[in-house]
Amino acid sequence: MFYREAGDFKTTYKDDNQTFPIKFDRYRYYFVLFVAFALIPFMLNDYWVNAIFMPFLIYSIAAIGLNILVGYCGQVSLGTGGFMAVGAYACYKFMTGIDIWLGGVQYALPPINIFFSVILAGLVTAIVGALFGLPSLRIKGFYLAVATLAAQFFLVWLFNKWEWAYNFSASGQINAPERGIFGVNVTGPNVDAWAKYLFCLVILTICAVVARNLTRGSVGRKWMAIRDMDIAAEIIGVNPLKAKLSAFAVSSFFIGISGALFFSVYLGAVEVGEAFGINKSFLVLFMVIIGGLGSIFGSFAGAAFLVLLPVLLKNVLVGGLGWPTDLAAHLEFLIVGALIIAFLIAEPHGLAQLWRVAKEKLRLWPFPH
Repeated sequence: MFYREAGDFKTTYKDDNQTFPIKFDRYRYYFVLFVAFALIPFMLNDYWVNAIFMPFLIYSIAAIGLNILVGYCGQVSLGTGGFMAVGAYACYKFMTGIDIWLGGVQYALPPINIFFSVILAGLVTAIVGALFGLPSLRIKGFYLAVATLAAQFFLVWLFNKWEWAYNFSASGQINAPERGIFGVNVTGPNVDAWAKYLFCLVILTICAVVARNLTRGSVGRKWMAIRDMDIAAEIIGVNPLKAKLSAFAVSSFFIGISGALFFSVYLGAVEVGEAFGINKSFLVLFMVIIGGLGSIFGSFAGAAFLVLLPVLLKNVLVGGLGWPTDLAAHLEFLIVGALIIAFLIAEPHGLAQLWRVAKEKLRLWPFPH
């Protein structure tokens, strides 16, 4: 009796095509948004923001982007860390002003507002992602994974060697200057915890709404047709070129936004090899696998799981049992690896499928079928 569709009588196509057509779902998500926007900012401190909320919000955006490519379109990618680096360095250039030489003359563009810097960084990453997505028109599976892995190594190497990208800094490191929106700083050393949290939460909400509507519309149906069987999709009129490249572009757009936020709002200073190495690509991929392929909710669930698990293990093993930090870190790798294997064998659709099964049981309760 807790979860029922009875009484949700639709009289228009608009009502029937809502993102959450069941009233209980809508009210539940409205309640979650109310808590996230109106209550949590007043209860935050620096530890909660830096250890839990900021990684969760930023990795959720990256997981949504990768899930669009891998879960909805069926294209394998191991270049997430490299595309996050593109977003970070593009955001840095937009925040500090871009110097362009044309015909021997230097043109200096002024610094751009932090919100638009993040969005423009996503657009730059979308272009780069579409370029590296071109091999998907000829290869797929393991070979496509190797091609995107090559993109990961190439982009990290590029930002290590291209001095213009980090404004000819002697250290090769990029540092986020103080930037704000509506008079409130969201980057730089003197930023309130609630300001960083709300800025990332607003961008995550926008990205989630856009991704949800894309995946349930005609574009999403084309992606899923390519994922299920690309030859059959082409026969019924789906253009593989547009479908695959649009998936790479949209996926890279979200990943670029996450990289921009990861650099500017969360860390404040990064070195490309340490912050956006191959480990970052695998981490986001594990979030998608554990959360559930082809599910926006699964992106949130996977990000929350892999952000909370290390914090929980550290508090229990190091803080509670007094274990050495390095031993707890090794055990964390073992647990995450075992969970990935367990999910791939027992529940390949991840936490999202477990959530769907739970909702089905609530619909049927107290009846057995």
